Amino acid sequence: MGVYAGWVSHPGSFAARESGAGAAGAIELVFAGESFQDCRGFGAPDDRDRQPGSGGSVLRLYDRLGENCVVELNGLFSGLLIDRRRNRAVLFNDRYGVERIYVHENEHGTYFASEAKALLRVLSAPRSFDDEGVAQFLTFGCPLDGRTLFRGIRTLDGGSLWTFEGDSCRKRRYFTPAEWERQPVLSDEDFQSEFESTFKRVLPRYLRGESRLGISLTGGLDTRMIMGCLPALETPPICYTFAGLDGHTLDARIAARVASECGLEYRLMRIGPDFLSDYGRYLDRTVYVTDGAAGPVWTHEIYLNAQARLLSPVRLTGNFGGEVLRSVSTIKKIGLSRELIAPGFRTQLEAISDDRPGRGVPPVTLAAFHEIPSNLFGIAASAKSQLTFRTPYLDNDLVALTYRAPDSVRRSAGSALQLVRHANPRLGTIPTDRAVVADGSGPGYLLKRLFAELTFKFDYMHKEAPPRGLVQFLAALDKMGLLGRHKWLPYRLWFQNELSQYVGAALSDPATCRMPFWNQRALATMADEHVSGKKNYVREINAVLTLAAVDRLLLRGSEESC
Repeated sequence: MGVYAGWVSHPGSFAARESGAGAAGAIELVFAGESFQDCRGFGAPDDRDRQPGSGGSVLRLYDRLGENCVVELNGLFSGLLIDRRRNRAVLFNDRYGVERIYVHENEHGTYFASEAKALLRVLSAPRSFDDEGVAQFLTFGCPLDGRTLFRGIRTLDGGSLWTFEGDSCRKRRYFTPAEWERQPVLSDEDFQSEFESTFKRVLPRYLRGESRLGISLTGGLDTRMIMGCLPALETPPICYTFAGLDGHTLDARIAARVASECGLEYRLMRIGPDFLSDYGRYLDRTVYVTDGAAGPVWTHEIYLNAQARLLSPVRLTGNFGGEVLRSVSTIKKIGLSRELIAPGFRTQLEAISDDRPGRGVPPVTLAAFHEIPSNLFGIAASAKSQLTFRTPYLDNDLVALTYRAPDSVRRSAGSALQLVRHANPRLGTIPTDRAVVADGSGPGYLLKRLFAELTFKFDYMHKEAPPRGLVQFLAALDKMGLLGRHKWLPYRLWFQNELSQYVGAALSDPATCRMPFWNQRALATMADEHVSGKKNYVREINAVLTLAAVDRLLLRGSEESC
């Protein structure tokens, strides 16, 4: 048939069970990710899944429904199904495009992979930067609309279904957001009732498995909803929170209290001194694993998820809850210094529209189908390199329901607070990291909320971008112990102190200086000005070091350090 495919997966994972041959070897499936259904065989193996040659649940669904079986899948996944009986191959992905498929097409055929580096290894044409993709990355922090950093390589739209038969390829989408956008809006009361029943019905899908479940807790609402609706499990989960080198953030304090209230074991997963002493290797690994979707300021993800894997091979998170349920937006112009950009490349950036991506589309569509698959992909990709990464907040049933929320509901945390209060009243009395409680009211409550919001903003300024006039003020707050309550990743300070030599060497590397995107004079002064505290160049350092690592590891292929 002219089809060549290979695959990798975590041992014992859904993808490991599903990938392989079906009945009599006539149908084969290569699968990545997971699918969750309210039926036997999805999320946990049954007896048939354990029998060689019997085919997994996806193949049995294909036997019954043909290629339209993908409409029934629910989760973050991609796959290639090969049907020898019909001389057909079917390529597909999840509705959101979060489990990526990178594609390159030329006169010789169609090449696709779950990671761009696989295509870069076998194809010479894409082994260079895509100027528009880089311009989008330097403007918004990520390429958009299916573009990548690599020329001639794009990502499939979510809900894609490509069918190869003979020399033809039929390309279609089995799902578009318009199907959910047409739903009628519910009243406040009806939405709340439906929201609570849907979340309680959806959550158990993500708790299945033969191994002990790990739940990464924060002090926010999205993991609180999970804990509030957590049913009794035969093997109790283990909870943990990621933390920095020292100190105890509100995330850690509150998460420990929530876990204790639920009677579950709790661990604190800290960054160790080896993270900073071996930072260059962790950075290279991050860029290599994520194809440049995550860089210097996300290097901790692989480090901490590797620790989490030692507790459990499955990590259940509250990721993407704020984006889907409360329209939290993550894409905006990152505002790099104009002086950093080479004059010859500035026109590329100036051609980028000033409008925020997705303008005019419904908030849920913007979050689930644009921002999460592009701007937040690197977080998920880093985690998935170490363990099985799960979140209930991209479940098809839950996302479909959020389109029916009234605008007033979507703009507040009220629905989440009511769910927690109704599901587990004791958890509803524990304040979040922003001092929010289910029945909060009165002057005292408002003062606590104001204090939490101010310390959050001051903490962010201190760790990321202190205004020149507030540097001493923020330093004084830090000495008083009023900062460090929210932010535990001081990359600005690390780049200024512990990692200053690494940053200086990386910015002055001849290969970096030769890249066509940078003004070499600005590169030469950036490290000195950041280290001295004269200016804050965290975003610029992140951008330069990311593209330098992409060039070195992926385009020129020197991955020995990874």
